[in-house]
Amino acid sequence: MTWSVIDASPPHLTYLILSAFLVLYALFSSFIRNVLHLSEPPLATLLGIIIGPRVLNILDPRVWGFDDGVTQEMARVVVGVQVFAVGIDLPRAYLKRHWKSVAMMLGPVMMFGWVIVAIFVFLLLRTDITTALIVSACLTPTDPVLAASVLSNSRFSNRVPRRIRHMLSAESASNDGVSFPFLYAGIFPLIGATVGESFKNWFLETMLWQCAFGTFLGVIIGIVANRILRYSYRNSYIDDSSFLAFYILLAIFSVGVGSTLGADDFLIAFGAGTGFAWDGWFAKRTAQTHLPNIVDLLLNSSMFVYFGATVPWSTFTPTESNPHLTPGRLTALLVLILFFRRIPIVLALKRFIPDIRTYREAWFCGHFGPMGVGALFLAIEARAQLETGTARPLPHPPAHSPYKAAIDIVRPTIWFIVLGSVMVHGLSVAAISIGSHYTKKEDERAPLIGGETEALVGMVHEGGESESSVSSEENIDGCG
Repeated sequence: MTWSVIDASPPHLTYLILSAFLVLYALFSSFIRNVLHLSEPPLATLLGIIIGPRVLNILDPRVWGFDDGVTQEMARVVVGVQVFAVGIDLPRAYLKRHWKSVAMMLGPVMMFGWVIVAIFVFLLLRTDITTALIVSACLTPTDPVLAASVLSNSRFSNRVPRRIRHMLSAESASNDGVSFPFLYAGIFPLIGATVGESFKNWFLETMLWQCAFGTFLGVIIGIVANRILRYSYRNSYIDDSSFLAFYILLAIFSVGVGSTLGADDFLIAFGAGTGFAWDGWFAKRTAQTHLPNIVDLLLNSSMFVYFGATVPWSTFTPTESNPHLTPGRLTALLVLILFFRRIPIVLALKRFIPDIRTYREAWFCGHFGPMGVGALFLAIEARAQLETGTARPLPHPPAHSPYKAAIDIVRPTIWFIVLGSVMVHGLSVAAISIGSHYTKKEDERAPLIGGETEALVGMVHEGGESESSVSSEENIDGCG
C-alpha cells in the first residue's frame, strides 16, 4: 500500500536527476572549475547520454513529443540569451575600439573555415557541393554557450589575456548570426530556379533584412531599453528583483522580435545586449550578481543534458541516400575540422589581428572554436528550409523529398561533430593545464597538477589588458 504512492515515471526521474546534477555541480563548482578544470557542457552531455535512450532510457525527448521543432526553439532561446549576455559582459564601447580584430575573425577566418570544411565534407561524405556548403555553414560559427563555459571567470581563464577572452567572446556572440549568409548561400542555389533568383533572395532576404536590418534593430532595442530602465531606476519605479529580471526579459524579447519578423534572432540579441550595455551603466550595477554564471548553470547545462539525450546514434550509419555516412568517415571529418577549420588561417593572419600578439595566442584562438548549440539550430534551420521552405521543420525528416540526400545528411553530421567538439573543447582546458604543468621544471610546478596560476607561456599580459577595458574613471563618468 505504501509503495503504490511512489511514481518513478521518466519525467519525475528526469526532474530528480537533472536537479541533483545541478545541485552537486553548484556545491563543488569551484573545485570542478579550478582544480579539475572541467566545465558544465561535457559533464551535462555525458549525463544526458547516460539517462537518455542510449543507456538508462529515463529521458527520451521523442517519447515526450519533443521533436526537432522543440529543439529548434530551445536552441533559439539558449543561444539568444547567451549572445545577449556577452553583449552585456563586454567592456564599455568594446566594439568601437576592437572592431578590426572582431571583423577579421568574422570575415576571413569564417570564410576560410566555411570553404575548407565544405571541401572535407564533399570529399569524405561524397555529397554534392551545395550540400557540403550547407553542412559547413552550420559548423562555421563558434558557439557562445561553450565559449562562455570556458572563458568565464576561473583559474584557467585568468591565465589567458583579457583582450583574447573578450575578442573570442565577441566573435562567438556575433558569428552565429553572421553564419546565416553562409547557410543560405548553400540553400538558395539548391532550391532556387536560377543563379539570378538565388542571388537576389540571398542579398535581399539574408544580407539586408536578416543581417543588416536585424543588427540595426537590435542596437536600437538595446539603446531604448537602456534609456527606459535608467529613467525607471532614477525615479525608483523598479525594485531590485525586477531590475535583475529585466536582463533575461529583454534578451527573450529580442529573440521574440527577431523570430517574429523573420530577421536574424542572434544578431538582434547581440545588438540589443551591446546597445543596452554600451555605456557600462547596467554592467556596473549588476557586477556583483554574477548573472551570466546563473544563466550558464540553469539554462545552458539543461540544454546540454537535453542534447546528450537526443544524440541520434542510429543515424551514424550508411543509408541508401548517403552510403558514405559511416562512423569512421565522420570521425575523420571531426579530426580534420578540429585541426584545419581555424588554426591555419588564424596563424596566417596573426599580424592582421591587433588583439593577437604572439603565435601561441594565435594557436589558442585558432583551436578555441567550439561548435555547439548554434550549430544545432542552424542544422534544423537548414532542414526546415529544405523540407517546408519556411523556418519551421517537419516533426521528422520526410520519407520522400527532392532534397532527401541533403536532409538526411545534415542532422547526423552536425550532431556527431557537435558531440565531438563538446568533448574535445570542453576537456581541452584540463589538457592544456596538465600539459603546462608537466612542461615546467619539477621545482617550478604547482603542488597540485594543473594548479598553476601564472600566465600561459607565450601569451602577453603586460600592456595587453588596457585595450580591452576602460579605466574605472571612465566607467564612473559613463555611469552617472
